[in-house]
Amino acid sequence: MLNNKIRKIVLDLAVSLDGFIEGINGEIDWCIMDEDMNFVKFLDSVDTIFYGRKSYDLWGKYTLENDASDTDREMWEKVHSKKKVVFSKSLTNIDNAKVINFNIVEEVNKIKNEPGKDIWLYGGASLITTFVNLGLVDEYRLSIHPVVLGGGKPLFVNIKERQELKLVDSRKFSSGVIQLCYQAVI
Repeated sequence: MLNNKIRKIVLDLAVSLDGFIEGINGEIDWCIMDEDMNFVKFLDSVDTIFYGRKSYDLWGKYTLENDASDTDREMWEKVHSKKKVVFSKSLTNIDNAKVINFNIVEEVNKIKNEPGKDIWLYGGASLITTFVNLGLVDEYRLSIHPVVLGGGKPLFVNIKERQELKLVDSRKFSSGVIQLCYQAVI
């Protein structure tokens, strides 16, 4: 293992001030990618991405438009270079991705104990809920954006138990985005 440590599962998401991860029509055009947020550094800290099936369909195979910026190209190149794990009740096989249908805790713990970097829990919302309810999120890295959407897909729904967290970092960016990093208290 790298540094002989168990890999962390990091939930890294953009969220509106009123707690939504998507607008009413699934829009994410409100998300700000400040250069000083250094998202590429975060991508360098992970080597695996956990997707729900819907999120994988939308973003796991995402291709850029021809006029995309160099920064976007670098970011998506890094995203697509990661190992992909898709959690699905209906799919059994995806090219270039491992599929997990059952025994989530056991399968996730196997992956966490493999050598490597941390793991990005990308989402979607139902996968996030499952991971929170199973106690599988080690770090919550939430970027609170300066926008009130008034509706959409909430970050947390159907959480079964209180989750105690410890603030380990906070950062303010020039755009007004505030990033809060919490670790689960065990």
